[in-house]
Amino acid sequence: MNTIWKPDLAQFDGPKFLALSRALRQAIQSGELSPGHKLPPVRDLAYDLGITPGTVARAYQVATQEGLLSATVGRGTFVAAASPRLGPTQPLYMDMGHLKGQGNFLDLRAPVVPDVGQAAVFSEILAEMSAKMQGEWFDYTSQRDEAPLRAEVVKWLSYRMLGSVTPEDIALTQGGQSAILTILLCCLRGDRPVVLTEELAYPGFRHAARLARADVIGVEMDDQGIIPEALEAVCRKTRAQVLCLTVVAQNPTAARMGAERRAAIAEIARRHDLQVIEDNCYATPEHDLPAMRALIPERCWYIGGFAKTISAALRFGYIVCPTGMGETARLTAQHSFFALSRPLHQMVLALLQSGEAHRIRKAVGAALAERAHALVNHLGAHDLGWQPGLPFMWVRLPSGWRASTFARMAEGQGVLLRSADEYALIHGRAPHAVRLAVNGSLSIAAIEEAGDRLASLLRSPPGESYV
Repeated sequence: MNTIWKPDLAQFDGPKFLALSRALRQAIQSGELSPGHKLPPVRDLAYDLGITPGTVARAYQVATQEGLLSATVGRGTFVAAASPRLGPTQPLYMDMGHLKGQGNFLDLRAPVVPDVGQAAVFSEILAEMSAKMQGEWFDYTSQRDEAPLRAEVVKWLSYRMLGSVTPEDIALTQGGQSAILTILLCCLRGDRPVVLTEELAYPGFRHAARLARADVIGVEMDDQGIIPEALEAVCRKTRAQVLCLTVVAQNPTAARMGAERRAAIAEIARRHDLQVIEDNCYATPEHDLPAMRALIPERCWYIGGFAKTISAALRFGYIVCPTGMGETARLTAQHSFFALSRPLHQMVLALLQSGEAHRIRKAVGAALAERAHALVNHLGAHDLGWQPGLPFMWVRLPSGWRASTFARMAEGQGVLLRSADEYALIHGRAPHAVRLAVNGSLSIAAIEEAGDRLASLLRSPPGESYV
């Protein structure tokens, strides 16, 4: 089957992934690409066009979301038949399968929790669970059974300034992404609800909003996060119902919102009756400023989980609900998945009650901090956004670099990272910046090697003729 197709992206403005998605749309509408036509593999088209495989993959994802393309595992990507697609098709995390067999890469795309002895602890807990297995393991799980675990979550969060929190304010979920979707299902009303996010934000916010059939609008940011005046203006123009934000460690810029800014955002949320989702999955050691949950306890949903501190594989998350809304969130969770699976419930309860979760969190934090400092030491001469204790950093690229070019060149040097484009809304603008994450599975020497390679690239921008 013919897969040759090489569009001219120069005729389209904006980021390369948008230019390519527009070229796809135009070629399909004109009949140049007909239904059933197989598109070139991601890596092949990236090479032909001189852009990163990640840029091609994102363009394919956008076109798939619009119903223009269809992808089948093992077969490839095809022009879709002229029929509507139901539901979202864009994956939360980019499939980097095209890199398999292409050599060893130093992967700094997403934080990875290091091994600090979790496997041995998990094995011991599972052995004890299997020895005590009784008849209740064969019936449906119940929200009522989760009361002791909710109480342990309150203790787990005791060092945070969250205001008054009781076990009745807690809802348990299957990871942070599950928490976001659960909250949106609780809050959104009407046919076309509006969700607000930071103009550069964790992609999971917009993926969850799409599942809830909501429109997503980005709000302008500065070095502290969302700008109050910009939020006020958007609220006046729209009937937004939910605001998603991160105040402790903004993802991807690593910005920290100050006390005065938090108070201003809280006042706007009250004035415009916004529900606020406060994402704290990237928990830094901060404890000196009140969370949004403490400032607006009647409308703030605070979320976290174990993915960045204990193990991403456990898929354990929690919501600190607005005062009086805990039962609503638990009922929504019950309608989605009844309750946590018994193995997960018992595993997390044992980790918290034994103190092992606290020990692991401390050890993971120390190991990630050591690697983060190694990366900062190699890149500190450049414009970094970073906080001590945070497992990612934001690199603002020097003149001459564009994010897509830098990501492609870094991949050529064996280092994988995330371009700013991946955090922008489809029609949004992305700065010339990239995010680096601390991969705890890499040795200090490997982290330093990645830092050396990136520092060398940063010192030698290619100039406008290459971007």
